[in-house]
Amino acid sequence: MNIEITLVPYEEKTVLYNLLQLYRYDSSEFDGHVLNNHGLYLYKYFDHQWTDEYRRPYLVKVDGEIAGFVLISLDVPKEYMKLSTAEKTNTISDFFIMRKYRRKGVGRKVAYSLFEQYCGVWEVRQTFANKSAYEFWRQIISNYKQDNFYQEKILQNEKWNGPVFVFDSSRV
Repeated sequence: MNIEITLVPYEEKTVLYNLLQLYRYDSSEFDGHVLNNHGLYLYKYFDHQWTDEYRRPYLVKVDGEIAGFVLISLDVPKEYMKLSTAEKTNTISDFFIMRKYRRKGVGRKVAYSLFEQYCGVWEVRQTFANKSAYEFWRQIISNYKQDNFYQEKILQNEKWNGPVFVFDSSRV
């Protein structure tokens, strides 16, 4: 299985927008997102993926077929709702692998690849209700950090309510 992770160029943003619709539909039972009057899920920071210097939109392909996407933020300054004490932290904003590619190692390979490409402190958040996402990330991070040097914290405030994994990918 050949897994590719490539940046989504602005000219192909429609592909990401379409995938975001599938992702929002898939997660709507956990996060309460609702369709707008046009039958679409909105994504507040969609265009920011190409205008904010710290954001990176990635497309995931398996054997040349679109398999999902990952939206990450790099070197987020400590004053932005972070739990780590590091000066800068990387975060996974959204992570989506199509159902046909789940439980086949695609998500794990994508996550590990990004952790290694962008070494440093990471925060990965999930909502309380999405138990499968929580289990996925707990397993991915605990296996990646075989020394078990990661923290799991609960963040409850006006901007987030749920578990957060914090770890340093440069310490593997």
